[in-house]
Amino acid sequence: MTATHHHNTPDLFALSEIHGPVLRPGDDGYAEEVTGFNLAALHTPDVVVGATGVDDIVTALRWASATGTPVAVQATGHGANFPIDHGLLINTARMTDVHVDPQERLATVAAGAKWRHVSDATAPHGLAALCGTASDSGAVGYTLGGGLPVLGRAYGYATDLVRSFQVATPDGTLHECDPEDEPELFGALRGGKGNVGVVTSMTCELIPLATLLGGGVYYPGEHAEPVLRTWIDWTRTLPDEMCSAFALLRLPPIPEIPEPLRGGFWARVVIAWPGDPAEGERLLAPIRAAAPVAVDTVEEMPYAALDRIHIEPQDPLPARESCTLMRDLPPDAVRTFLSQAGPEVPDYPLLIVEFRHMGGALARPAREEDAICARDANYLLEAVGVLAAPPMAAAIEEATTALHAAMAPYGTGLTMINIHGTPGDDSDRARAWTPEVYDRLRKDKAAYDPTNLLRFGHTVTPV
Repeated sequence: MTATHHHNTPDLFALSEIHGPVLRPGDDGYAEEVTGFNLAALHTPDVVVGATGVDDIVTALRWASATGTPVAVQATGHGANFPIDHGLLINTARMTDVHVDPQERLATVAAGAKWRHVSDATAPHGLAALCGTASDSGAVGYTLGGGLPVLGRAYGYATDLVRSFQVATPDGTLHECDPEDEPELFGALRGGKGNVGVVTSMTCELIPLATLLGGGVYYPGEHAEPVLRTWIDWTRTLPDEMCSAFALLRLPPIPEIPEPLRGGFWARVVIAWPGDPAEGERLLAPIRAAAPVAVDTVEEMPYAALDRIHIEPQDPLPARESCTLMRDLPPDAVRTFLSQAGPEVPDYPLLIVEFRHMGGALARPAREEDAICARDANYLLEAVGVLAAPPMAAAIEEATTALHAAMAPYGTGLTMINIHGTPGDDSDRARAWTPEVYDRLRKDKAAYDPTNLLRFGHTVTPV
């Protein structure tokens, strides 16, 4: 790593051309500018630039390149799992433009747009983008990690629908890349996260979809075992369009959580079905019969109301998330899982442990080379803990490590980069990809970011 950057801030003169705010520690507005959704990662960069457009990003990168200053990018901070210490943070949150071409069914999405902005622009045309479980998260960062959509089994990964990226490489050069122009750069951005440049916008295909059947079926937590076994058997029989997840939720007694769920321990199956609602209801019957149902929120809803399905937290909080891609869930995997996280475990510290059903369109080969390495998984196990107090953090770390270790025999050995959690050393980071893809990303890194300026977060080191 060549870094000529020291802890005092280099000359900021070159940053005077930037239209947005350029702030240093102690400046008014600095704390707001650096804080993202995940409060577990508290950023303390030497400089933060509030980019208002492509020019600001290019100028900031040219300055960073000239001064050897490492660079991080943040839109919403939903994916923040690594505190940025020193260096330059580019905040893209002001860049929220979404341009829709309804005839071509395309959306061009700026660097800082949230899925909510995309939805607001596409819904009036009866079109939808492949977003995740929370519309508050940033569309570009999510897609660079591959993006595991709520409707993934029906339509594939978010990155499968990207037609092109506009990206500024660390030397401040702007590239337009797609499968024909700079295919290596295009491939590295699709599932390789922010390793090779700062994406200023992306153009992606939209699907014609205005409404869907979606929501959750909740059962008292003591019924976890029959519900989980029923759900696994059920997932083996489903058409690709049925998207679902099983979760155990230990919800805190806070006003943000609606009664009667507040403060309770629940087993939950959520579904999202873009087909005929009556057919979806018919398919759901075995799930509703699995155990006594406490709450059932499944209904026909506008696609723009997708947040109602998983009901993710709406306010920033300090979280530790992690995942393992699963090959299969045979009966002994169920026993192992319940021994780790089931109803018999006292004071289990994780807020949510969830199996997402993979397969379907998520298993189809990519049209062009990309960096997604989850197409062979049938399920994904995700765990989330909220780091409310320091003793809690240790308990969450211990429970997370134990859960993934216990489930490892049933896993592919890999993670999905967006839900990987805090990246550790090189071998830990490499778990988001197969060895072949990891080697290719390191070569791409050497080509586009040889001095490793983009080294914060889940990055790889250049060859």
